[in-house]
Amino acid sequence: MMLQYNGFSGLKTKRIVFEDVFSVLDSVSLEHLKELTARRRVIEESINATSFITEATAREMSGGLTSRSQQQSASLLRKAAGIYKYLSAEVLPLLQSILPPEKPPETTTNVSSAMNNICLAEAQAIAIRIAEKQGLSNGALAKLHYGVTQLLDEASSVLQSEPKDVSRKFIEFIYTCSTLHELKSYRRLAESYKQSEQMGVAIGLLNCGMSKSKNLPGEQTWREAFKSEVYKISDMLKKYNDENAFVWQQKIPLDYELPSLEGRTVVTTTSYEPQRWEREIAFSS
Repeated sequence: MMLQYNGFSGLKTKRIVFEDVFSVLDSVSLEHLKELTARRRVIEESINATSFITEATAREMSGGLTSRSQQQSASLLRKAAGIYKYLSAEVLPLLQSILPPEKPPETTTNVSSAMNNICLAEAQAIAIRIAEKQGLSNGALAKLHYGVTQLLDEASSVLQSEPKDVSRKFIEFIYTCSTLHELKSYRRLAESYKQSEQMGVAIGLLNCGMSKSKNLPGEQTWREAFKSEVYKISDMLKKYNDENAFVWQQKIPLDYELPSLEGRTVVTTTSYEPQRWEREIAFSS
C-alpha cells in the first residue's frame, strides 16, 4: 500500500490462549502438536530473520514462501483474506465460550474481519500498480484508490472498537495508508477532469486533497511517502492554477459543488478450504 509496517516481528502479546485452554488425550496427539508448533516457530523465525535456518529449509517448510518476489503477492493476499474470513465465520465463534476473559484481540471475530479487509486493501493496491502500467484511465484509477480507502476505513473502525491491546501504531499505519490512497484518488480524479477541460473542478478537487494532508504521520518512512504525494498534488495545483488564469479562466466550484469520490473494489477473497490432517488430534473436553 505504498507504506510498510514492520511492527509485527516486534510485537509482544499475552501467552497464546490455546496453550492455556486445550489439553490432549493421548501421546500421539501431543507429539503431533509439538511437531506443528516447532514447524510454525521455525517458519516465523525465518521470516522475521531471527534464526539461522537455511533458506532451502525454510522454503521447504513454508511451501516455498521465503520472499514476496517468488510469489504472486496479490494472489497470496486474497488467500490470506479468505483464511481470515473463514476464521471469523467458522472457527472463532466456536471458541468464544471457552476463552478466558482477558483474551488476546486476535482471537475476536471483529479483528479477524478487519484483517480480511486489510488483506484485500493490500491486494487492490497491487492491482492498482499493475493497472497504472497498463494505462488504465485516471477516472478508473481514482475509484480503485478510493476503494482501498474504504476497505481500510472499515477495518480501522472495527479495530478502534476493540480493547486497547490493539497496537496504536498499527491503527496509525492503517489510517495513514487510507489517507494516502484518498489523496491519490483526488489527484487522479483531478487529472481526469482536467483532461475533459473542466479545469475549475480539477483545481477544486486538488484543493480538497491538500486539505486532507495537514496531519503528517509520525513514522519517518511513512512521512516520506506521504510528503511525496502531497508534493505531487501541490505541484499540480500550482500548474493548474497558472493554466486556468491564463487560458481557461474557469470558476472554481465550492466544496459542496464538487463531485464526491467514488470507490470500487475489484479484488475478492479466495475461499479457504481446510486441509485434512494426516493424523487426528484428540482433545479432552
